[in-house]
Amino acid sequence: MRQGLLAGRYPALALMVMLALVPYLALSSALSPLTPIIAAHLHMSLQTMSLSSGMANAAYAAGTVLAVAFSQHLPQRRMLIAYATLLVIGSVLAAAAQDPGMYIAGHVLQGLCTSLLLIAAVPTLVTGFPASKLPRTAVIINVCVFGAVALGPVIGGLQAHFHAWRTLFWILAAVAGGALIFAILTFDDAPAANPDSPQDLPAIVLAIVGCVAAFFGASELLTHPFLTAETLGPLLGGVAAIVVLIVYQYRAKRPLLSVRVMLTSTMPVAGIVLALCAAAASVSLTALTGEALAARYAPLHVGLLYLPEVGGAVISAIAFGAVLRTRALHFLPLAGMVFLAAGIAVFLIRVPSSPAATLIGAGLTGIGLGATVAPALFGVGFSLPAPGLGRVFALVELLRAVAAFMIAPIFGYLAVTVGGNLDAGIHFVLWIGLGIALAGAVIPVVLYVLGGALPQAADIDHYLEGEDPAWHSPLLLAKVRSGLTRPNSTGPSSDTPLPKTQKAA
Repeated sequence: MRQGLLAGRYPALALMVMLALVPYLALSSALSPLTPIIAAHLHMSLQTMSLSSGMANAAYAAGTVLAVAFSQHLPQRRMLIAYATLLVIGSVLAAAAQDPGMYIAGHVLQGLCTSLLLIAAVPTLVTGFPASKLPRTAVIINVCVFGAVALGPVIGGLQAHFHAWRTLFWILAAVAGGALIFAILTFDDAPAANPDSPQDLPAIVLAIVGCVAAFFGASELLTHPFLTAETLGPLLGGVAAIVVLIVYQYRAKRPLLSVRVMLTSTMPVAGIVLALCAAAASVSLTALTGEALAARYAPLHVGLLYLPEVGGAVISAIAFGAVLRTRALHFLPLAGMVFLAAGIAVFLIRVPSSPAATLIGAGLTGIGLGATVAPALFGVGFSLPAPGLGRVFALVELLRAVAAFMIAPIFGYLAVTVGGNLDAGIHFVLWIGLGIALAGAVIPVVLYVLGGALPQAADIDHYLEGEDPAWHSPLLLAKVRSGLTRPNSTGPSSDTPLPKTQKAA
């Protein structure tokens, strides 16, 4: 079996994951102040820029399903090198773009390859090393994803200050090149995960069509009213296709995604709900409040006001690693939602916020983001056996991307059209975000209570053996179901031990 010079080395593989995820995730939050500059240099309209971001986000969301499909039938590590190569090509295309088509093609490739690399590389980093490495892995993933996103406004403000958007893109292309180098150095040839599994073409088509249509409709909101064929039709049609995908995968005998076992178990459903609420509540927070501040301060000044968000994300990442193997892991996402709601409340005091309030709100938001999505994602993964971790990540990231990137243009549209002026509109949207954050804190608790779920320390050593989950998650609404079961029912009672297959659910 062919191997690279650094195959099996944890530091090298961890660095490869970091280099692979950072470029697009940092860019996604850095583009806001750079958008007018890029549009002017490439002779693009702001609507075309909105469409390019929408299609890149659609590629990121759909890429999660594609990555799972490819991993079943193609050599996984060879595909990882292919993904990293395409990421470099896309980054170079975007950095060297001379026209809109070149830029859009490169940016879409960046989004697609980032999700492909996420699903291909992260599960290996989680399950391919001893349990002692897992807390460190949790910190790395959290910093990569949410640290990069939190750093985006500062990077974008700095580049906007110097009108040097290409410099940022070339730096990100160099980072992507580093990911490719380490993908080659850590190469460890491995066969396809399940070559005998059916090629689920309907699932792939539904994911692509649903994401492209939904994100296209959302991106058109920049210049079109909500109730028009250009916006509402594709948006609703795309969401409907994604719903059909979930239902189809739930009913399939050999599904591509682990929908049935995830949506019939208490802890995975609670984790998914919390991750979606955190994504939806926070997605437009920085962009919209930053837009309100842009009328008063220079882009670099605005970016620096959000620097505490990076510190908050780092603090949450360290806390995540510290509690990973304890019962406190169940409470960390809940605490994160409280911090996120507190951050939104600080921004609600006045729009635009004062510099001091912005610094405080950004710090609270950073803690909230870092303590919610990644811990919830791991909580979902721990509820199922380790070999299915890639499918778990794929489904959660698909839904999270839809909740985050599709809702952002909708919130932006509401901010512009509701309240009579931009500040009043942003204030209205922040109230919606606060409501979503509070719902994200309450609903998972209710699901735990109705399911009879008890916080447990994750049995990481047993989990990494690959046969059983890290903890037992009861069936969804198990207490309600047991209360509805008649005394003379021939089915199993709530006290009957569940088979392993049901426990895995």
